[in-house]
Amino acid sequence: MEIKLILSGIFIFVGCFFVITASIGILRLPGFYLRLHAGSKADSLGQTLVIIGLIIYEGFNILSLKMLFVIIFIYIANPTAAHAIAKAAWVEGLKPWRKRND
Repeated sequence: MEIKLILSGIFIFVGCFFVITASIGILRLPGFYLRLHAGSKADSLGQTLVIIGLIIYEGFNILSLKMLFVIIFIYIANPTAAHAIAKAAWVEGLKPWRKRND
């Protein structure tokens, strides 16, 4: 096996792990803001790692350049969207989750 294939497989596998972890976090975490945080941060990292794995697999060409632009777009759009959603929830009066002291 080529080192390129092994390296791209590792990046894709780790990226998929982060995406799955983010999905589980969205389902398991108790509060809206915690879910939003898990979905935005881990998902951005997972998508980036998958795309880097695809760039390594494909080699450097015009398609790789387009994938780099997608990574840049992800790192601009995802935090912006998460912030806008969190701000809208805060303006509407949604309070952060707090553990009850029973």
